[in-house]
Amino acid sequence: MTWTRTGSRTTPAGVAQPPGPTQPQPQPQPQRKSFGNLVRLVRASLALVWSSGPRLFLGLLALQAMVAGALAGQILAVQHLLTAILEVADDAQAISEIVAPVLLLAGLTALTSIAGGLQGHLQRVLGENVARAMWRRVLDVATAVDLRHFESSDFHNQLERVQSSALTRPYQVSQGLITLVGSLLAGIGVGVALAGISPLLLPLLVVGGLPLLLTSRQESRLEFAFAVSQTPTLRLRTYLTLLQTGRDEAKEVRAFGLAPWLRGRFDAVYEEYLAELSTHVRRRSRLTAVGNIGSAVVLAAILLVLVWLIGEGAVGVAGAGAAIVAIRMLASQVQGVFGGVRQIFESGLFLADLDVFLALGAAQTPPEARGPAAPTSFGSITARDLVFTYPGAAAPALDGVSIDLRAGEVIALVGENGSGKTTLAKVLAGLYDPDAGAVAWDGSDLREFDRGSLRARITVVFQDFVQYALTATQNIAVGRADDPVDPERVQAAARAAGADRFLAGLPHGYDTILSRLFVGGQELSGGQWQRVALARAFYRDAPLMILDEPSASLDPRAEHELFANLRTVLGGRTALFISHRFSTVRGADRIYVLKEGRVVEHGTHLELLRRGGHYAELHALQAEAYVAAGEATPSGQ
Repeated sequence: MTWTRTGSRTTPAGVAQPPGPTQPQPQPQPQRKSFGNLVRLVRASLALVWSSGPRLFLGLLALQAMVAGALAGQILAVQHLLTAILEVADDAQAISEIVAPVLLLAGLTALTSIAGGLQGHLQRVLGENVARAMWRRVLDVATAVDLRHFESSDFHNQLERVQSSALTRPYQVSQGLITLVGSLLAGIGVGVALAGISPLLLPLLVVGGLPLLLTSRQESRLEFAFAVSQTPTLRLRTYLTLLQTGRDEAKEVRAFGLAPWLRGRFDAVYEEYLAELSTHVRRRSRLTAVGNIGSAVVLAAILLVLVWLIGEGAVGVAGAGAAIVAIRMLASQVQGVFGGVRQIFESGLFLADLDVFLALGAAQTPPEARGPAAPTSFGSITARDLVFTYPGAAAPALDGVSIDLRAGEVIALVGENGSGKTTLAKVLAGLYDPDAGAVAWDGSDLREFDRGSLRARITVVFQDFVQYALTATQNIAVGRADDPVDPERVQAAARAAGADRFLAGLPHGYDTILSRLFVGGQELSGGQWQRVALARAFYRDAPLMILDEPSASLDPRAEHELFANLRTVLGGRTALFISHRFSTVRGADRIYVLKEGRVVEHGTHLELLRRGGHYAELHALQAEAYVAAGEATPSGQ
């Protein structure tokens, strides 16, 4: 294999460099929406809504058209009713003429109310369908982006905004468009009826909506800027809520008496948010007031014009009554049109932020650009000059690390906290791409392989492994979640990890839920959970097994049994494990000692002790602790 050096990076020749550390992203700012952008936004949102529920969407449009026709019919019905009432005033025998317009008006009013109710129900169902579609997109991105993103607070702020605001916005764009179209249809129908009474009133009503349009655009920009500025505060408030309501946190909150302090922090953060919200609401309220006052002034002018027309005899009494109803209806429809425009514009600001987030997923390697599948086995794994720095960190977590693993070996990583052990394990597992250097399987850089197939060849059990509130079978079978569950294989993995006895003894055996969060669930001890996590690793049956503190929760007897039989259980697999306990690493084929992100020495247990370096120093400190406790020094020196 040919190696080249570019600056501080050592990589295989011809292999593309991975991106450097994720840099803090600038806070999104409200952008002015061009007509082209709005058209693109509306088109994309409509496509999403249509794919989520075409029948529901067509039903909403049909109901909007029905409401529009009913509103126009109500104007005509009111005019006929008033005419009939005036005729009754002159001729009592004409009272029968009132029945038809009354029934027509009542029927149209009922139809409008029923259609409005149905719209609400359809919107609720369609909205959930759209939300599910958007959740799928967001979750696809969240589970696909480079793990490094989760080390950045900017990414978490963006994810929070997407989850709290942008997920509903595509539907709101379509809803705004439906409102706009419905208001236009209704406005046209009412406008035609009003034009029949007096054409002069129609253009005045259209002008009445302009103040709302002008102020609503500024309101939308204020809303988006407020959402961006308050994202960190809302995240902190959510976290403080979790600390006070979380199951895992409950015991420590009580043990340390943290409830008053946490409540105080929660109240202070909420008070800060409410103060900012009050300022924001006052700003929006002023704009709302200006817009509505402007529209009210125009409406008053229209009514004065109507009075003048009545005085001039251009409009009769019945026509005047119908015109007043029409003016009020048409004013609402005009406001609906401009309100729909405002909703589209405001949602567009949030969707621009959503597009940036979704682009993170699109930036992942496309399927057609993926490399070949990773080999099912290897002869050696070689890491050379690995450098890795977490976003925002002043110093690298790994700084020129080189290690070798050969098939069937048991390799140990030791070092003090923060020395880079877990980071190195993540890079070797392909979860992080190094900033410099490379990891190669039999001379082929990991980045040449398809990532999914590569990770299928690696088992990783982290120290903070997930305790799924699922059945015991499911907790183990997630080791290969894409494959059908094999109960015999699950039990074999449990036996290898020493978990079969206590899992089989649960009330429902392997079908017992391992959490009291759900009915019928049972709790496991920390040591039992550790064995379940190990069983998960054995079920995966990968050629490389990476274990981060695999015995941290095990008692001394269980720990001894695990490492005494480790090679037998591994069955020829290669194992890399991290441990702080020197009694567990002395049987490793080779031990790498890390300090401040560098490998300072490596060798067998006895070789490192004889060398008298950092490993011997740490070993002596741990042995001294045993002696101080009145126990025998661990053997093997």
